[in-house]
Amino acid sequence: MLVLNQGYEPISICSIKKALVLMFLTKAELVENRDGYKIHSVNKSFPFPSVIRLSSYIKVPYKRIELSRKNIIRRDGYCCQYCGTKTHELTIDHVIPKSRGGTDSWENLVSACKICNNKKGNRTPEEAGMPLIARPRKPNHILFIKHFVDKIDEKWRPFMFMD
Repeated sequence: MLVLNQGYEPISICSIKKALVLMFLTKAELVENRDGYKIHSVNKSFPFPSVIRLSSYIKVPYKRIELSRKNIIRRDGYCCQYCGTKTHELTIDHVIPKSRGGTDSWENLVSACKICNNKKGNRTPEEAGMPLIARPRKPNHILFIKHFVDKIDEKWRPFMFMD
């Protein structure tokens, strides 16, 4: 279940059990239910939650995403940022080479297949004639919520800024 803060910002994912407890204790309200599903007790039936919203605002600490090879490849959708090839054999490339002052940062690192990384060499994408598919940027933690769930419920899309 997607959990929204009082202002409708996504903050986490929880189990159905946790969502029902929050709703039962009136700490959260149902925003979207899963069509065709219900939870049954002995004498009542409840909608199966898909999205819940907390009743009171909670301050969420800044969620820092670690700069790592795995997270860069995940951010880039497991795809070479020069040719678009999807492969398991991706490397990490510095857009501005380290020898020219490039840093190890979200904005300067991209995933690249071995062929493109070797072809680009110690040049900038412009010098190598290899434009980037997407400009690298620091990801939001919302992007990474998707990777902890097998399948994103369509009802989550408007709340996760995926439309």
